[in-house]
Amino acid sequence: MEYNQARAMLAITKASLRSQLKNPSSIVFGVFFPMIFIIIFGYLGKGGIGKYHVAISKESNISNPIYDALIADTAFEVTPNLSKDSCDEMLTKKDIVAVITINETAPGLPMLVKVRFNAAQGNTAGSIMTRLAAIENKDRLGIYAQGNKIAQIIPDVSTDRTYEAIDFVLPGQLGFSILSLAIFGTAFTFFFLRNTLVLKRFFATPIKRQYIILGEAFSRLFFQVITTLIILFVGHYAFNFTLVNGWVTVLNMTIVSSLAFLVFMGFGFVISGLAKTESVIPPFANLITLPQLMLSGTFFPIESFPKWMQPICNILPLTHLNDALRKIAYDGYNLIEIWQPLGALILWGIIIYYTASRVFRWE
Repeated sequence: MEYNQARAMLAITKASLRSQLKNPSSIVFGVFFPMIFIIIFGYLGKGGIGKYHVAISKESNISNPIYDALIADTAFEVTPNLSKDSCDEMLTKKDIVAVITINETAPGLPMLVKVRFNAAQGNTAGSIMTRLAAIENKDRLGIYAQGNKIAQIIPDVSTDRTYEAIDFVLPGQLGFSILSLAIFGTAFTFFFLRNTLVLKRFFATPIKRQYIILGEAFSRLFFQVITTLIILFVGHYAFNFTLVNGWVTVLNMTIVSSLAFLVFMGFGFVISGLAKTESVIPPFANLITLPQLMLSGTFFPIESFPKWMQPICNILPLTHLNDALRKIAYDGYNLIEIWQPLGALILWGIIIYYTASRVFRWE
């Protein structure tokens, strides 16, 4: 009877998966740490703000007392002269709380001040309107005749989706989970299998080497898919994380996460091959993971870094994963539309697996 390679691979997969489920570190790095950050940033995103960051549209007339009063009011942080597209994008992503357009009318009539804000920002919008109401009367500015107002304020409520803090944070934490599980799990597992002579015992059986790797890979990939779904469902139902196309978005994010996990496993194979002792695995792994966690837009936008540093951030594989996940979740991109970050991940995979083939040791 011919030896069944697939059945042997499945046995390795089941044993490896059972081992991961019993391993506290897999749960901690894969689920617990990312969920802690999601909960913290999810609740922080619901808090208030110190200043009202508003944009003045390019169509506005800024040579008037209304604009001067906005600039002088310490409650406002004003960004002037923005195009309509820039204003809409910043309002959607909550970089600003309102778009203000100031237009002059006929002589003797009050100016028109159009204030556009999102309906989801009801409390903030009410506060802004109160501040503007204080600005519009003559006592505030000391101009015009008694009883005349210098401006008529027109609220314009947008019902567009807003980009909440959780929409930025959750994809980054999902990337953190994938990176940590793939690199640490793979490096420690194959180092342990080699040093305890388990791999050598495998070689005494008819199973082929590639099926050993596939068995371990499938078990870790299955565990990662479960972790991905847990993070997405908790983020969506507990903190209103945006899944713009519902189950299609979940499926696309799971596919991209799985691809990235396989790429990051290559780093684990490299570390496992280079490590002479178990104690050097954590420093090697942290040398790869920590810079990416800090520089890949996991906790804050890459634009926050100095200009000279941003090109470095943009070539890291975790940056491309975070970018792809955010475009799928919020903007509704499909897999074809994110071909650039996916192509970058695949290129990283080719480079790292070529390196792994040169340094990985079976014995």
